Amino acid sequence: MALNPKDFTALLIEEREDRLVVLLNRPEVRNAIDQTMVDELHAVCAELERNPKVLIIAGTDGVFASGADIGQLRERRRDDALQGINSTIFVRIAKLPMPVIAALDGYCLGGGAELAYAADFRIGTPSVRIGNPETGLGILAAAGATWRLKELVGEPKAKEILLAGAVLRAEEALRINLITSIVEAPELMDAAHSLADRIGRQDPMAVRITKSVFHAPAEAHPLIDTLAQGILFESQAKFDRMQAFLDKKSSDKKNSNEVTQDRTQK
Repeated sequence: MALNPKDFTALLIEEREDRLVVLLNRPEVRNAIDQTMVDELHAVCAELERNPKVLIIAGTDGVFASGADIGQLRERRRDDALQGINSTIFVRIAKLPMPVIAALDGYCLGGGAELAYAADFRIGTPSVRIGNPETGLGILAAAGATWRLKELVGEPKAKEILLAGAVLRAEEALRINLITSIVEAPELMDAAHSLADRIGRQDPMAVRITKSVFHAPAEAHPLIDTLAQGILFESQAKFDRMQAFLDKKSSDKKNSNEVTQDRTQK
């Protein structure tokens, strides 16, 4: 195991062959994101950049993350804001080579919501409450919400969340595609792992390149698509997987013909 769980205090780490599970673990403050958690998330990203795997992020004790740690946030000044403490780690998470799955339960507010927005997939439970109440605290959602949220749900709903402090329940979040599915809390991690299993059945290099191309600027297309396809067309996985598909198709056709012939003879 490349990451030692004993080195983490704000996160619980479980590393598997093809994925890494990270649980936000500050239950005494509803998993509020503080500097220690940010530093530990940077360590996680460093490992996943070296050794790409699917990342599953969830909370503990029925809460994803209630936001940034207000105690720390209260003391931060202009120079702290200019460092982009939370925005820097969320950008890094969004840019990880393999997909990121956020498993959301309970409160997912402020910085916690912005962390979820940085994921590629968001699965929720019926108790999810997601939104950005920052303007009520005299600040703005400066760690990605002002631009990611508009891309995810459109400008009118994004403004309702950002300017009017709307906190969405799970059903509305699902209706506007902010989350992709709702499952009962006991099934949340199973659902996240099931999605990771589906990703794992794809070719890892094709997944990595597709994610990169998907997030490329609009003006880069279609050139970047063509160049990326050129790389994949030379990969051994492409030949192996396509040959396996053709072999299965041929086998299925042969079996079908044999069944038809047997029925005809009878």
